[in-house]
Amino acid sequence: MKSPDDKQPLSSDAPTELQFLVSSRHQGQRLDMYLAAQAELSQYTRSGLQGLVRDGLIRVNGDLRKTGYRMHAADRVTVIIPPLVPSELVPEEVPFVVLYEDEDLVVLSKPPGVVVHPACGHHQGTLVHGLLHHCDNLSGISGEERPGIVHRLDKDTSGAMVVAKNDLAHHGLIEQFKARTIKKQYRALLASRLAPLSGRVDRPIGRHPVHRKKMAVRTNDGREARTSWQVREEFAAPFTFVELGLETGRTHQIRVHMASLGCPVAGDYLYGKPTPYDTELGIVRQCLHSYAITFTHPRSGEPLHCVAPLWPDIVAVLEKLRAGGAHEHD
Repeated sequence: MKSPDDKQPLSSDAPTELQFLVSSRHQGQRLDMYLAAQAELSQYTRSGLQGLVRDGLIRVNGDLRKTGYRMHAADRVTVIIPPLVPSELVPEEVPFVVLYEDEDLVVLSKPPGVVVHPACGHHQGTLVHGLLHHCDNLSGISGEERPGIVHRLDKDTSGAMVVAKNDLAHHGLIEQFKARTIKKQYRALLASRLAPLSGRVDRPIGRHPVHRKKMAVRTNDGREARTSWQVREEFAAPFTFVELGLETGRTHQIRVHMASLGCPVAGDYLYGKPTPYDTELGIVRQCLHSYAITFTHPRSGEPLHCVAPLWPDIVAVLEKLRAGGAHEHD
């Protein structure tokens, strides 16, 4: 019989059986709480363990019990870990830069032009396909061998993202996003001058009433959305390089808010329009980059701060603008 101290990796090819002998110090503890404290089951959330109980994969002394069953000393608990269901997606080599990685999660810098998740018109070459190719230690999300996407970037937005490798990390990161404790910093080149040098947009965002692929400021029926900005550089040509902070995470939030100020993101032709300088500067996509992400590691509780250097195409545009004259702001 395996004890809680016998570490064994969980297999994705066949069911794994774990057994635990309840000690007197756990007398009276709920079954689901007892299971959640076992190191071998740390990849499961409490709700995930409750699902195993409901599916009849956990027995006490050979009998099925409910999650609220109160443990007795010398109870023998058997847990059957089902094999992971292979993802239907075929792994592909999709380029991205790894900023940090461990057994629970990976923080990466997404290139521009890469769609995060398979969708209509994008059945191959997505970031998820690339993560399936890259990760050899996925513990699974909801029983499926796949990465856990907890937030997204638009196809033509580059930069930092965090992705979960197992249910524990997936649940923990989702809860942090819900609580708005994950901090994200963006950098963008705007196709106009922005004044004052710092400020905050607090304007609700909802689906555009006519153009269904667009979002818009919707004062009466939009969802709350707040974006802060700090000007970093102003250029002789009418462009401004800014740092942006998101207090909420609405679809296209930065793009909509900056456009509502009359300063659309350079290269964003959904919410803005081409300028006479775009071709000369080499602007071929929206100049928006997820620069940094700060969060608490869902297992260790330690703070993590990851920075994704500006993507080379934005760096090249900035160098051309600086050559024409720039004024920096701290």
